[in-house]
Amino acid sequence: MAITQGFLDNRIFQIVSEAAESKGVRAFVIGGYVRDCFLGRQSKDIDIVVEGSGIELAELVGRTTGSNVSVFKNFGTAMLRYHGVEIEFVGARKESYRRDSRKPIVEDGTLEDDQQRRDFTINAMAFSLQKEDFGALVDPFGGIKDLNDGIIRTPLDPDTTYSDDPLRMIRAIRFATKLSTDERKFIIVPESLESIRRNKGRMSILSKERIIDELNKILVCDRPSIGFRLLEDTGLLEYILPQLSKLKGVETMEGKGHKENFSHTLEVLDNVALFEKEAISGGRLKDYLFEDGVETERVRTEPFLWLRWAALLHDIGKPASKRYDSKIGWTFHGHEVIGARMIPKIFQSMKLPLNEKMKYVQKLVGLHLRPIALVTEEVTDSAVRRLLFDAGNDIDDLMLLCNADITSKNPRKVERLRHNFETVRNKLAEVEEKDAIRNWKNPVTGEYIMEVYGIPPCKEIGVLKEYVKNAILDGEIGNTFEEADAYMRIKALEMGLAIK
Repeated sequence: MAITQGFLDNRIFQIVSEAAESKGVRAFVIGGYVRDCFLGRQSKDIDIVVEGSGIELAELVGRTTGSNVSVFKNFGTAMLRYHGVEIEFVGARKESYRRDSRKPIVEDGTLEDDQQRRDFTINAMAFSLQKEDFGALVDPFGGIKDLNDGIIRTPLDPDTTYSDDPLRMIRAIRFATKLSTDERKFIIVPESLESIRRNKGRMSILSKERIIDELNKILVCDRPSIGFRLLEDTGLLEYILPQLSKLKGVETMEGKGHKENFSHTLEVLDNVALFEKEAISGGRLKDYLFEDGVETERVRTEPFLWLRWAALLHDIGKPASKRYDSKIGWTFHGHEVIGARMIPKIFQSMKLPLNEKMKYVQKLVGLHLRPIALVTEEVTDSAVRRLLFDAGNDIDDLMLLCNADITSKNPRKVERLRHNFETVRNKLAEVEEKDAIRNWKNPVTGEYIMEVYGIPPCKEIGVLKEYVKNAILDGEIGNTFEEADAYMRIKALEMGLAIK
């Protein structure tokens, strides 16, 4: 496997080399940057390991380049940025662990010691920055061969590696997911998979925050299903997200079985990843940010993590809603409502944010059947207006999720449903252009009603606003203040309210 041309041409490597020589220490590029050079992948993170003080070398490099250095004394690390690249310095270490703790006992060590404590052989490779052998590969565990063979393997006995830091079990799965391509699939070696199964109980010493960080990285991969199948196969998913494990399996009654919902969920997740990538490349997705009360619209350039979460959890309510009817077979009526109600508790238990990100996932889970229903029914302006009203700025993500949710072993059925789905998409654009319902605000405000009728805050105000809203969404009146005001006055008269 050829090294990518120019991988050490960045001036920073020469600067580090000269600084290390002046300090009388040895420095090496190690880890992900080295791995990605061989894979031909761009990397903006560089890890430098120093046989000596990483902080002191970082401070010297910072003075040389005029860069600000952030020092983390508790971890013995320092970081600086140079021309858009983030460089982290750390002293070579050797570590030992107590059985009941994730916190290691750390001592100064050599490059060899540091490579032994790395998680996988493909992440233990290093490039020398010494003048006499600048750029030489230091690869004591055969990482370059494992990289070429598409293998995830630990430098030491996997039981030792995983027991010392159980997060490495999820990291193994994350790298198998991230590095796999259509041309080459990365696999975790069998003895390592067995070790993960044996050591899954060690997950109890990990914080939820560390687990979720790895899970999020799996979710934004091109084929996240690879990771979730491995999490299920090794027994880790039951610990991390047991609600998802409950989707697995098929129940049969009177010879009738239902869809295998776990596999379906992973297919939808992969579809979302594919469709979102296509939409991003075409500049068709936008994100809406609120800063100081002002809405800012931006074209999406990266995968949206919370859309992936919505895809992962879109059918999470199916086990609780599953019923068998001898006439029609298996049903999951109301699973979208049950699923939406489950989201806050799932987010809370996993230490995920309980803010607008959670509300976004909850909204998409609760609405994910609505566009599908429009596919199979007559697409009326009224139904489209209500969908636009309920989805708001998230309508494009909702439509992407729903399109991804069209799965079947019958390709003709999928083709027919997707064709009909385009009809709905076109109708949405047509109605939005005509009626401007997305992020709709009622033309009649509570303050205006109080002023017209001289009444204090009361339930009648809410009733009148609801009348106006429904009339506009149902197409009885236009989405203008004049028509809304006239309609409000008719309904107020029916309710016995007199103009002030």
